[in-house]
Amino acid sequence: MTENKSNAYTHMRTPRNLIILSISLGILLVAATFIFGLYVLLVALVSIVIAGLVELLFSKVRKLPFDQYWFITPLVFTLLLPPSVPLWIAGVGSFFGYFFGKSIFGGAGKTVFNPALVGILFVTISFPSFISTAWLDPVTGIIGTQTPLSLLNSGNAFTYSWAELLFGNTPGSIGETFRLGILALGVILIAVKAIDWRIPVGLLATVFVLTLLGYYVFPDTFANPYYSLFTGSVLFAAFFVATEPVSAPAKPLGKLIYGVGIGLLIVLIRNLATFPEGTVFAIVLMNVVGALFDSGEKNSEVGELSE
Repeated sequence: MTENKSNAYTHMRTPRNLIILSISLGILLVAATFIFGLYVLLVALVSIVIAGLVELLFSKVRKLPFDQYWFITPLVFTLLLPPSVPLWIAGVGSFFGYFFGKSIFGGAGKTVFNPALVGILFVTISFPSFISTAWLDPVTGIIGTQTPLSLLNSGNAFTYSWAELLFGNTPGSIGETFRLGILALGVILIAVKAIDWRIPVGLLATVFVLTLLGYYVFPDTFANPYYSLFTGSVLFAAFFVATEPVSAPAKPLGKLIYGVGIGLLIVLIRNLATFPEGTVFAIVLMNVVGALFDSGEKNSEVGELSE
C-alpha cells in the first residue's frame, strides 16, 4: 500500500503537473484580487512567507532537500480563507497547517492529512469570531454579510443570480467565488492529466444526485441541488483540494470511492448538521480512511488471482 501511494504521488507530483497546478491557483488568486481587492495578495504573501520559513527551517534541521513547490500548500490555504481575515490569523494558520500537517510527518509526500485543511480547521475552530465575520461583499464592500451558502441553508429567499455566482460577485472564500474560472481550470487540469478525474467527478456527482433526491423527498431539509454545487467551496475543493495526491487513495477505484465518500459527507453535514459548510470537514474525515480504499482494491485483486 505504501509503495502504491508513493508511486502515485511521484506520478502526480511531476514538475509539469506542479507548474500547471501553480499557474491555475495563481489565476484564481489574481481573479480574487480583482473581485475583493489587493488585500488578498497580502494574505497570500503572509501565508506563503510563513510556510516558506517553516520549510526552510525543517529542511535545515532534518537535512532534507528544500521543497521547491512549498508555496502550493499556503496558496491553497489562502484561497480557502475569507477575504477580510486578519493577517495574523493567516500567518498563524499557515504555520500550524504547514508544520503540524506537513513538516512533522516528514515533509512532502509523507502527510496524512491535507496540510492546507489542517490550517483552515485550526483557525476555524480556534478563532471562529474572526472567520465567521470576515466575509466581504465585493459589490457593496460590506464585511460580515451572508455568503450564498449560508443564505441557501437559512431557507430565506435566494437573491443571488447565476451571473453573480459564476463570475464571483458574491461573498465567499478568496478562491471559491469565481466559479466559472474554477470549472474551466478544473476541466483543463483533467484534460492535461494534472489531476485524476475520478475524485472531482465522483464528489460533484454525489453532491448533486443526493441533494436532488433529498430536495424532492424532504424539501424543507435539503437545499436546492442546482445551487448547492455553485455555493460554498465545493467546486474549488473538488478540483484543487480533494485531488491532493498524498492524502487521497492511489488506485483508480479507490479514488472514485473517495470522491463519492467526500460528496456524501458534504451533503450530510450541509443539510443535517448545524455547520453550514461541510467541505473541509468531509475531506479531512476521508483523509483518515482513504488508504483503506486502496487496501480493499488490493485485496480484491488478490482474491481474483487466487481464483
